[in-house]
Order: sequence, then structure tokens, then C-alpha cells
Amino acid sequence: MIAQALVAHRPEISVLIVAGSPVVGSFSFPPQVDFIRVPGVVKLGADTYAPSNPGLSIEDLTEIRSAIIKKTAEIFDPDVFLVDKEPLGMRGEVGASLHYLKTTGARLVLGLRDIMDEPSRLAEEWRRKEAFSAIEDLYDDIWIYGLPEICDPLDGVGVSRAVREKAVFTGYLQRADDPSGALPAEAVAPGEAPFVLVTTGGGGDGAMLVDWVLRAYESGADLGVRAKIVLGPFMDSAHQSDFQRRVAQLPEVDAITFAASIEPLFEHSVGVVAMGGYNTFCEILSFDKPAVIVPRQQPRLEQEIRARQAEVLGLSRMLDPDMSADAGAMAEAIRALPRQARPRSVAVEGILGGLDAICRLTDEAIAAHRREQDAARGTGLRRLGGVRPATGAGHG
Repeated sequence: MIAQALVAHRPEISVLIVAGSPVVGSFSFPPQVDFIRVPGVVKLGADTYAPSNPGLSIEDLTEIRSAIIKKTAEIFDPDVFLVDKEPLGMRGEVGASLHYLKTTGARLVLGLRDIMDEPSRLAEEWRRKEAFSAIEDLYDDIWIYGLPEICDPLDGVGVSRAVREKAVFTGYLQRADDPSGALPAEAVAPGEAPFVLVTTGGGGDGAMLVDWVLRAYESGADLGVRAKIVLGPFMDSAHQSDFQRRVAQLPEVDAITFAASIEPLFEHSVGVVAMGGYNTFCEILSFDKPAVIVPRQQPRLEQEIRARQAEVLGLSRMLDPDMSADAGAMAEAIRALPRQARPRSVAVEGILGGLDAICRLTDEAIAAHRREQDAARGTGLRRLGGVRPATGAGHG
């Protein structure tokens, strides 16, 4: 979304995304945006990973990722190096690229979600990963993709005043429907009855939510609205098979595994039942849909903090996952969803201003880098090489 907004704002720039997700190739990008996929990992816990490829050790995988990222940074030579949420990467693999790019004058930016975790947990994690020094000494800017009215991810973590002064709240990142207006085949059939969208994000930890929704429909209660479930590409195959079997017995429910473009489903739904991930929250806000959020509580408290604060502000409703044994609670929530207040009924200034703010900040960052390059050329200085990006906006 950020990459697409940047090239729409400045068609002359190019963006290169370095990602470990196995589904990155399923998405369509503008011609100015390309991606490199590094070996991926499977998340086992809050800070525990295993290689997706069983032939690699986690140490080998980290070394490969670090080398690919650094070589990419050297060749691409970005004006802006934007790293997603992990200051030094999953296991420090971004560090070498950051140190290298510091010598080139590239603007080094850490992008943080509105909420990372409960502050004491995040502080402990950053200490263990030696992230505090990177935030203090390497990064030029911190862009927080949210608003302090929801949460300040740096509050209570123990960062210095200098780090605070680097931070800018951008607002949330607005999603848009396909500008062509075309609907993917799995989206909405002509004349289809109104439906509630049920989405688990990636789906790796979404089985509880799907089971709860299905039990609400299996209870025989009249919910008054259909459900369309997106299971998620990372949901366990055994869970997927079981859920598809149960869905086949429920005429009011449809289910698909994955939608590369989920925005049309949001657009055409009458409401949303979802987990509390950042991307899903942005979609709820963008399409102004009444929503019931069932946040996960492990391995991080990010989703629960977001869901509770959103409910306090009146942006959405939260269902406590501890109530999941009660099918009636979910049935009642779905039944009430089409009449629930929409997020935009609550006036929160700048809540969806993230992409505009990022475009403005990128303009400033590129201009600063170019001025520094011109100054170096004017004094006859040569730069040495030297760090890793998650997203790089370059002049390539």
C-alpha cells in the first residue's frame, strides 16, 4: 500500500520491496514497484522462528537474508530505506545494511504500527535484540502508522528524548478498492444477498474465530445475515478441511481460502467480524464498516490493546476471546452488526491520513538526501558503501 501510494504520488521513483512472505508474488504491483523474496520463516512464538525450508538452520537463513539485503542495498542505492517494525530485523539481519546505508547518506526510516506490544514486553525485547542503539544512532526518522488517540507505541518503552523527536504520527493507512472496479471471481456474485465478512488475516492463528462463527450459525439461531469467511493462506490445512466440511452444511455461509484482493469483499459487506491485526483495522476504517473484533492474546497483546481502545472510542466493538465457548454471544454480535455504528460516526481528525503524510515525509527525505549528495560532490568527498531495507524508495 505504501509503495503504491509513493509511485502514484511520484511516478518517476522506483520502489524495491524485500520480503519473506511466500504470498508476496500473489499481489499485483505498478511497474515502478518490484520485490525480492528472501527465505522465509514460520513464527512459533512472540520472538521464536523456524526456517520455512527445513534444510536450513535459523543461523544459515539469517546469514542468507542479511547478505541478500545488503547486496540489494548496495546496488539499488536508495534515497530512503524504510524498515518495517523490527529495528534490526527478525534476528539482526538488517544491521549490516543499516550501517552501510548510513555511510551513503540514505534516509533511514523505521516504520512502526500504532501498537507493537505491551510496553514492558517491547522494552525487554528491544533490549535483548540490541534495538535501542539502532533506534538511537542509526535511524533518522520513525514513522508511526497510527494516532496517539489509539496508542503511542513508544510510551513506557524507555526511549530517549532524541528518539522521541524522530517520531511522527502519520495516521492510519487508507485502503482503496480496485480502481478498475473489477471484482475477483471469489468476491461477490451478481444479486448476492447481504453478507458479513469474516476474516482472519493470514489465518495462522484464526481457527478459534472461524470455529466460533460457525458454531453461531450451527446453533440454529436466526442471525438475519449471511457470512462470507476468508480462512487465510496460512491456516493449518486440517483446520481448513474441517471448516470447509462444516460450511458445506450451512446454506447461510460461504468460505474461501485466500483473496489476493480482499478490498472488494470489505466494500460489499454489511459488516466485519475479524481479528485485531493492523491491516484489518485499516480496512475496517477505510471502508467504514461496523466491526466486531476478536483479538488474539498470544503471543503479543497488540491486537487486544488496539481492540479495547477502538471500542472505547466507539470505532468498533470487541468480543473477548475468553467468551468463545458461548456461541450465543457471537450470534448476538453478528445479528446486531448491520445496525452497529460505523467508524466514521466518530470524528477522529486525521485518522486515515497516513499515506498522504508518508508521501510528504518521503518528499522531504529524498530532498534531504539529494542535498547531501550535492554537498558531498561539491567538496570532492567520496562515500563508502555500507545496510538492509524492507522497502527502499530509490532513484534507480
